[in-house]
Amino acid sequence: MSSMESTRNEETDLANTELHGDPHPVFLHERTGAYIPRIAAVHDLCGYGKCSLGVAIPMLSAAGCDVCPVPTGLFSSHTAFPGWYMHDTTDILEDYLAAWQGIDVEIDAIYSGFLGAPEQVDVIKELYARYPKALRMVDPVMADHGQVYPTYTPELCEAMGTLAAGADVLTPNLTEAAIILGEPIGDAWAGADITDEEARRLVHALLEKGAKHVVLKGIMRAGESTVHNFVGGEESDDVIEVSNAYVPYMLHGTGDVYASCVLAALMAGRSLVEAVAFAGDFVHDAMIVSAEQPHFKERGVSFEPLLGKVSALLAK
Repeated sequence: MSSMESTRNEETDLANTELHGDPHPVFLHERTGAYIPRIAAVHDLCGYGKCSLGVAIPMLSAAGCDVCPVPTGLFSSHTAFPGWYMHDTTDILEDYLAAWQGIDVEIDAIYSGFLGAPEQVDVIKELYARYPKALRMVDPVMADHGQVYPTYTPELCEAMGTLAAGADVLTPNLTEAAIILGEPIGDAWAGADITDEEARRLVHALLEKGAKHVVLKGIMRAGESTVHNFVGGEESDDVIEVSNAYVPYMLHGTGDVYASCVLAALMAGRSLVEAVAFAGDFVHDAMIVSAEQPHFKERGVSFEPLLGKVSALLAK
């Protein structure tokens, strides 16, 4: 057995509340009969380097969802590659979505991620107004490890914070949580090594900002081989910790895989904590699969062979 294979964790039994510590599960979507839910996925489209719509479409489709893309930008590759090209789609989005109205498109969930301009936040809020019953999931993709992504201006970060405040499910990493809350990053950045108490404080602060449920993801501590994720909701003072095994390398796109997995599980009728447990295990396993591919650190996370696990969420 290789060293990579030996790090593979035992998968979470989603039916066992003792394992994930969720005695009062919260369900955000009821999957009924043969109905296929429809999701507006408001993300960028990236030609190379698996992320955003390139992840969301197959992941949510595997969960039996009809994915309707709303492209916020067109990228030649993700921004970790040199010489990337971006085309901002802000100017087309009003007409794009007006055409949906003309054919009576119905939407059950609105899932937003990477945005190209502050005006795109207004576009998403218009979607919220058109589809008031749709589940709102916001993955505030704008920063990581104390650094804001190169296309994000202060105005766009501020606008993203207002969008996060209206989320049914908000899935920030630690840097994104700090930005939304107006807390310092940069020279004051303490990294992802924070205590349980500090993580719970951040979850409660994000709930107080208006998010209904928060998943604070990717907390790691020096000397540990575990990734900690913290789940809280407006209906309870409890913040539940859901952990998974750490893989000792970084891959681009894992955050998009994680958030898409969370929504896939929710739309399959699983509870929020079940969804977070599933997402952590799936990303872990996808990173192990990725290491078997050539140039895997550049090409991104390889999740494709594991999509059957997502489809299996539909089995009761």
